[in-house]
Amino acid sequence: MPPSPLLRTAATIELTSIILLLTNLATVHWQAIATLLGPLHGCAYLAVIGTTLRESPDTRTRLLALLPGAGGLLTARRIRATPEPDVPTPA
Repeated sequence: MPPSPLLRTAATIELTSIILLLTNLATVHWQAIATLLGPLHGCAYLAVIGTTLRESPDTRTRLLALLPGAGGLLTARRIRATPEPDVPTPA
């Protein structure tokens, strides 16, 4: 079952924003960048968690979404690898 576009987008934004935040922290440490990217990362992180709760009943997948940064992409990968349940066809 493929993950939703919302999960994929939020996971990408989450990873990109944390990389940029850590790069800013390690180099120039401009407050304006942290002020912009901090809430963006937080919103993407919460979107990943909420979307994962909606899309996957698996406890391990839900716990994986709690990892900041790469958790969203790992969750999307795990959801993609999960086989779809058998749906009975009407006779």
